[in-house]
Amino acid sequence: MPKHRTATLTVSAILVLSLFCAAQNGKVESVGPLTDSAVPDSVRQSLDEKGSRLTLDDPKSTCEFWARKSIPSQPKKDDQAVVYPELAESTFVGIIHFPGAAADFRGHQIPSGFYTLRYELMPDDGNHLGAAPNRDFLLLIPAQSDPDPSATFKFQDLVAMSSKTGGTKHPSVLSMAPADKATAPTVTHDDQDHWIFSSTLKLAHGELPFALIVKGTAQQ
Repeated sequence: MPKHRTATLTVSAILVLSLFCAAQNGKVESVGPLTDSAVPDSVRQSLDEKGSRLTLDDPKSTCEFWARKSIPSQPKKDDQAVVYPELAESTFVGIIHFPGAAADFRGHQIPSGFYTLRYELMPDDGNHLGAAPNRDFLLLIPAQSDPDPSATFKFQDLVAMSSKTGGTKHPSVLSMAPADKATAPTVTHDDQDHWIFSSTLKLAHGELPFALIVKGTAQQ
């Protein structure tokens, strides 16, 4: 084969590989403060002034995220199945906005709209065995139904609030993933077809790297 043709094929292969790799990573853009009146003012006032717009495998914006500007923390619990022991159950973490219909980690539909995100642990019982690699989840609640960021809820009450999102008896949930270190907001695609948003949460006493599966379902 002529050398020039070999070189051309090599360059083409590199370009194809580069495009493939780019397709495996989404795009994160910084956005300003959340101003939409669909979210109660008390909630908007509790958020960071900058949010993130995530574009994944769809040319449209897949979702937007605003973190709480200061998240209460607790002493770490000794539980290897818990990835974020600094967070107390039912803690308000932030707001997520889906401009179009989406799906939660169970594959249940999430209508377009704004949702508060509250931290909760999956029950450690036989009914949930193997449902996810770890117990850490964020439950989605229609923003208008959750106007007090400082409020805390019992597990069953939080489940009932979140069940309004999908209109079923089950809460709507997004699975949290381990995060190794603090990072600028990024989104990546793993080999389980999960799109993972990674960033940093601001705790009352420091920063907490976190990662959240914003698109993708539990492996069957």
